[in-house]
Amino acid sequence: MTQPLPHRVLIAGGGVAGLEALIALHSLAGDHVQVTLVAPDDTFSVRALSVQNPFAWPAPRRYSLPQICADHDAAFIHDAVHDVHIGTSTVVTRAGDELPYDSLMIAVGAYPHVAFESAITFRGLQDAEAMHGLIQDIEGGYAKRIAFVVPPGVSWPLPAYELALMTAERAASLNLDVALTIVTPEDEPLGIFGANASTNLARVLEEAGISVITGTHVRDVDHGKVLSMSGDVIVDAQRVVTLPRLRTPRVLGLPHDVDGFLTVDDHGQVRGVPGVYAAGDGTSFPIKQGGIAAQQAAAVARAIAHRSGGSVDPEPFRPILRAKLLTGSQAKFLREAIAGGAGASASMASNDTLWWPPSKLAAPYLAPYLDQQDRGDGAPTVPVELLAR
Repeated sequence: MTQPLPHRVLIAGGGVAGLEALIALHSLAGDHVQVTLVAPDDTFSVRALSVQNPFAWPAPRRYSLPQICADHDAAFIHDAVHDVHIGTSTVVTRAGDELPYDSLMIAVGAYPHVAFESAITFRGLQDAEAMHGLIQDIEGGYAKRIAFVVPPGVSWPLPAYELALMTAERAASLNLDVALTIVTPEDEPLGIFGANASTNLARVLEEAGISVITGTHVRDVDHGKVLSMSGDVIVDAQRVVTLPRLRTPRVLGLPHDVDGFLTVDDHGQVRGVPGVYAAGDGTSFPIKQGGIAAQQAAAVARAIAHRSGGSVDPEPFRPILRAKLLTGSQAKFLREAIAGGAGASASMASNDTLWWPPSKLAAPYLAPYLDQQDRGDGAPTVPVELLAR
């Protein structure tokens, strides 16, 4: 009897979503699938850790994508998916190669771009030196009024709070009198995490001496002046740090919304395109965050594992928001169920870990693997359930 060929899975993108799906498929489907990862870079790092770099923390570790693939019986192609031919179930790469698939997962993410020209837009490591220069100016007494701005349309404001809190801690350690202000369109500080977490954070910000101006949409920044939509000056600062806006690289051949993001169902299937899935920042789900991308990817992995003939039941994406808020000396763990009507009772903020491993990235398959690499113990890769309190 002829053994059936394994289900060919092509994953486009080597970020959190792509790697979470790759490791999940290895665990859930095993020999039922033959996985190939296509990515334009050959390394991966936890981008969310880059907020620490301006404060003399080392840059986030870079992990080899070919090694991650080899550890999970997957192939790696250093390229990028450019075009999808739905009728023939093939993709064309940027280099012009044609790759067949039985199931395709698009995890190309989104890329940050400058929000306001006259401000420091913190996009990650590429802006760490500019942010470090600001910290040096604060230490030297040259900058005493700093504003941190969350631009309109940014759905993940947490890094602005991290940068402000770490700046406040640095100033306090040197007994410097610095006025720090956060300007955000949110109704409450990190209100997306619910009432309990937001109240807890407001207290932390007050203790750190950070002012917060909520419910405010910024039109522009003009040489330190933060301007409202009507042109009024909200804050007159010496330096302004803003978060970036996001754009997504469009994959030709797939339907997308007006902003280029892919619309998917509860199992991650691109609407109207059987066999093609998407997860992560490149989808139209409004929250762009690593833990959310991992949960989307896990739903996709289960759907593909089921499609491949494995004994796995699909489970819909039901997001639970988890974040490790970096403040400098002590992290704070935040949690909120944002689907299913859990309400304020699910909102949590704790100094103790709410998941394991207690890393910046809450991803049940990828995070334990990265933790093993960091510890160098060679332990087998197994999914670890997130500890939801």
